[in-house]
Amino acid sequence: MMKIDVYSHIMTPKYLEAMGRYGGVIQLIGKLTSLWDVEQRLRVMDKFEGLSQVLVPGGTSKKDITPEQEAELAKIANDEVAEIVAKYPDRFVAAAAVLPLKDIDLSLKEADRAINVLKLRGVHIPTPILGKAVDRPEFFPIFEAMCRYDLPIWLHPSRPPWPEYPGEEKPSYDTWLLWGWPYESTLAMTRMVLSKMLLKLPSLKVIIHHAGAMVPFFSQRIVSVFDSAEITGKQNHTEGLPGDILDYFRKFYVDTAVNGNTSALMCSHGFYGADHILFGTDMPFDSQNGFRATNSAITAIESMNIPEADKVKIFRDNTRKLLKLN
Repeated sequence: MMKIDVYSHIMTPKYLEAMGRYGGVIQLIGKLTSLWDVEQRLRVMDKFEGLSQVLVPGGTSKKDITPEQEAELAKIANDEVAEIVAKYPDRFVAAAAVLPLKDIDLSLKEADRAINVLKLRGVHIPTPILGKAVDRPEFFPIFEAMCRYDLPIWLHPSRPPWPEYPGEEKPSYDTWLLWGWPYESTLAMTRMVLSKMLLKLPSLKVIIHHAGAMVPFFSQRIVSVFDSAEITGKQNHTEGLPGDILDYFRKFYVDTAVNGNTSALMCSHGFYGADHILFGTDMPFDSQNGFRATNSAITAIESMNIPEADKVKIFRDNTRKLLKLN
């Protein structure tokens, strides 16, 4: 069966060189050669029959660069992933674009170039955006533009290593990464739902990492907390949202990057259904240059107790439809 990995990260050589001029090289790069070395990436992919990828480049934002410099970085990254897709069309079936988010006009201009000229199939946006919530009005034009293109946004979480308790200078045990990133995805979805962004933009398509983060497992808690507003006299945050609150959360698309946890995928399948789950690995962020992430994701999907037709949707068809791939 053909398998399309919808959430495979890449940081291209020219982009890394340009980032280096601004002091933005990540220390981890040297160990994760599949992140920047396409030939190494292909060698890992060759171990899986029928595997192709959608390339999702890293972000461009740094505090100490100008919007124009950020636009230069985005252009370099987008040009290079487009070149890779053109060179290996059977292995890399599509790519997402990154945007210079410090300037909305520059972002809209680069999105138009990336989609209409380079033929990239959506955009990659971090959450938070420059430390701000995704539902801030200043970012609305980007989401609105993606509705016009009818292409998805890859929403990727991050969270700084903030202290967790008063009196501490830094967090312990890497919990900012372990739990903070799935929480950030959950927070972003909740803000988009309750701000009525999804109501205003009903055709918006957003891909969420890690099988929908906390939402599938805590779906009934969402209902309970907002139902209790009537009892406690607190503000009813769902006012003005017609229908079932959970139906708005079900509008998101989610990937399968849960490190091989089949039960988590079954929980996600129970909430989102087969049509909104996409095979995604989070490659290459493991100690085996992406082999372990890819292998565990494939094995977990194959182990799901669902109809074979649902697995075909997850592995291939949903991504082809969402990204309008031939």
